[in-house]
Amino acid sequence: MKTTNPSRVSEQLARLISTVKEDRNGAPSEYLEDVEDRPVDGFAVAVCTTDGVAVSEGETQQAFALQSVSKALTYAVALQERGMDAVLERVGVEPSGMAFNELSLHSDGRPYNPLINVGAIMTHGLIPGNDEDARLELLLDRYSQLAGTDLTISEDVWDAETARAHQNLGLAHMLAASQMLPDEAHEVVRGYLGQCSVEVTVEQLATMGATLASGGVNPVTGRRVLAEWVCQQVMSVMLSCGMYNASGQWMAEVGIPAKSGVSGALLGAVPGALGIASWSPRLDEQGTSVRGIGVFEALSADWDLHVLRHRDAMAGLREAAGDGS
Repeated sequence: MKTTNPSRVSEQLARLISTVKEDRNGAPSEYLEDVEDRPVDGFAVAVCTTDGVAVSEGETQQAFALQSVSKALTYAVALQERGMDAVLERVGVEPSGMAFNELSLHSDGRPYNPLINVGAIMTHGLIPGNDEDARLELLLDRYSQLAGTDLTISEDVWDAETARAHQNLGLAHMLAASQMLPDEAHEVVRGYLGQCSVEVTVEQLATMGATLASGGVNPVTGRRVLAEWVCQQVMSVMLSCGMYNASGQWMAEVGIPAKSGVSGALLGAVPGALGIASWSPRLDEQGTSVRGIGVFEALSADWDLHVLRHRDAMAGLREAAGDGS
């Protein structure tokens, strides 16, 4: 049996991110204009392996909002709590081919997938609970189990997102008009924006990714959080839909199930290997962290992480037990 060598991971991670950390291309999301004391040039990267080795570099204590990364996590919770059939009745799994904030619906009224806004709003409405508070309480509990520590919602980010919620409200009202939305539109959207405002560090986010990669068992706490089939479903949709209109290119060139957020967060999960998280707020035209893309490209190539290519994921970073060479 092979185990991960922490010193080798740390050394290679530091070397890899040094190639991208000076990149200042892109611009931060507009919502950050309404949130005080949020650095726009910060940068941090963390990995957490499925055998529990955690390594990070950069501004690792800086908390940031999950934003759209939360869509994948909420999808996992909905599947776990409601079951596959109940979720598929309301939300599909196909790439939409349209912008993330468009009303992209199948002919039966279902959103194309849970990782675009209209699908994420629907998915939030599927979380068990009689109101906004109950749904958010459940999500916070499950998010915290995935991260291995208690997480909280940033009220400042939540307020900033709520002030800009007109388009999301429009999407929710269209779902409600077709009688697809399980609850009242305003309440579902406010709860959805609350989940987007949950804050994490890169180390916590990498642990969440590693929990998906290990089939639902948190490798740090040893606690089972999700069923294995849930993780398989979530990572499948992340791989095909997680990077919006760039998902096809991402699958071909990077090949890591991933989800981006406009806070500059980027989450990846490589089955059986590790979770990866980066944070850098400067975004490209697709709304994805510029430096985050660079990190994932480098890790995929150097650590053989492309899920459709790798022969020995993390080759050279794992060794037989007792082999100190």
